[in-house]
Amino acid sequence: MEYTTLGETGMEVSRICLGCMSFGSSDWRPWVLDPEESEELIDRAIELGINFFDTANMYSNGESERVLGNALEGRREQQVVATKCYFQMQEDDPNSGGLSRKAIEQELDASLDRLGMDTVDLLQIHRWDDETPIEVTLRALDDAVRRGKTRYIGGSSMWTRQFAEALHTSDRLGLERFLTMQNHYNLVYREEEREMLPFCDQNGIGVIPWSPLARGYLTRPHEEVESTTRGENEQRLYEHPYREGGGPEINERVQELAAEKGVTMAQIGLAWLFSKDHVDAPIVGTTSVEHLEQAVEALDISLSGSDVAYLEEPYEPVRVSGHD
Repeated sequence: MEYTTLGETGMEVSRICLGCMSFGSSDWRPWVLDPEESEELIDRAIELGINFFDTANMYSNGESERVLGNALEGRREQQVVATKCYFQMQEDDPNSGGLSRKAIEQELDASLDRLGMDTVDLLQIHRWDDETPIEVTLRALDDAVRRGKTRYIGGSSMWTRQFAEALHTSDRLGLERFLTMQNHYNLVYREEEREMLPFCDQNGIGVIPWSPLARGYLTRPHEEVESTTRGENEQRLYEHPYREGGGPEINERVQELAAEKGVTMAQIGLAWLFSKDHVDAPIVGTTSVEHLEQAVEALDISLSGSDVAYLEEPYEPVRVSGHD
């Protein structure tokens, strides 16, 4: 395993962050692993040197946090745990979502309870809340840090102008700053390269991309994507513009390069991300120990400059996706 400093947090994290959206309950989504299988995968991740785990209160309606907390019992201090809040957790309670002080405080307490922790390492806002002034959100997050309920705070998919407003507001009011950005970024969705990634680089922000393999689109030939359980059931896969802007040709070039190097398509997709200086740790979600092991092996794959250029060349601008 390789490690890196996460932005300017000072924390050392594995170059792979294990995404925990696939842990919890198959009642939530058909491809999600139930607790026993989830804990086996988490155990293997730790054996492989992964020390960075990302979950959210909404994943399996809280069960992902519970599973992760149980799996880390007795060894929590050696790990870096990130969670998120924003999406409404209770259908009959509008204040269980959004980024008001009430929502942040009550949902963070609920997350900590499920995780079995007094403090989470990184609390992220899952999306931007247009209904709550950013200074209200930041004051609540600043208080959470001061009360010892989270060590750092971070953002997720939003417009760069919003992220800039948040950082400026923190500086103006003397509040904790967002130190990480969890954004949508992969070989077939590169719109973040226009503004967000240069902005993060300029401001020392740690970058931890979600959907590094485009919800499975980069893991198999594009005509086979729907053959998987997730491909059959994951509506959001088809809402993202992966099949637009040169996506199918990029998919075919990933196939070609994987065959040439004797590795998997997923490993090529991850190796491309590892080649990007502005990426600290892609968030890799998996339901397979074998795929997890292959993701770690991808750290040993070296792509030449010509390989990277060949993979990137067909890309064309696409609509912005992932902010909702």
